[in-house]
Amino acid sequence: MVDADPQRQTLISRAFRLEWLSVGWMAVEAAVAIVSGIAARSITLVAFGLDSVIELASAGILIWRLSIELKFGREVSEGAERIARRIAGGLLFALASYVVVAAGWSLWRGGGEAFSWPGLAVALLSIPIMLVLARRKLALADQLGSAALRADAAESVACLWLSLVVVIGLLAQLAFGAWWIDAATSLAIVWFLVKEGREAWEAEEGSS
Repeated sequence: MVDADPQRQTLISRAFRLEWLSVGWMAVEAAVAIVSGIAARSITLVAFGLDSVIELASAGILIWRLSIELKFGREVSEGAERIARRIAGGLLFALASYVVVAAGWSLWRGGGEAFSWPGLAVALLSIPIMLVLARRKLALADQLGSAALRADAAESVACLWLSLVVVIGLLAQLAFGAWWIDAATSLAIVWFLVKEGREAWEAEEGSS
């Protein structure tokens, strides 16, 4: 039965706005990171951009879930969401594998990567944006009792940390010009990708 509680519907409307903001920013972040990463041959930036694509899909799934709740109630789409989260988890594991292989290849061949100002700019902007989005999503998740929104907030936190890793790596590359820095910082990202993938894969069966 559809929940007609006006206060809950107001909270869901706020969650919608946050998710659409996430979609808008993730689209920009993914495009800039992937394009600048390919141009600079940077494993870290490409991985950062691909992670943004996966998070963009996650935000889209949550928008769909919220729409279903408004129309049909909270229980209707839980099974579909679990399947979607497992797919996202599998993609994150695949991305982590790609980073390990690509970083190993880069270290083995001893090739350098070019510094990317657009990559640095998008990573710097991502830090405060993800911080605000994560805090607001967590607050709404508690008010709605939504494990799905809480998981999405956790992905925003992970993106924040990924942004920090990218910024540190790019600044170190700018300061020292060492060819191996990009490969090293990309390996630091793997921990976050695996952690995020496990959380998506092992999402509680009762997520709402």
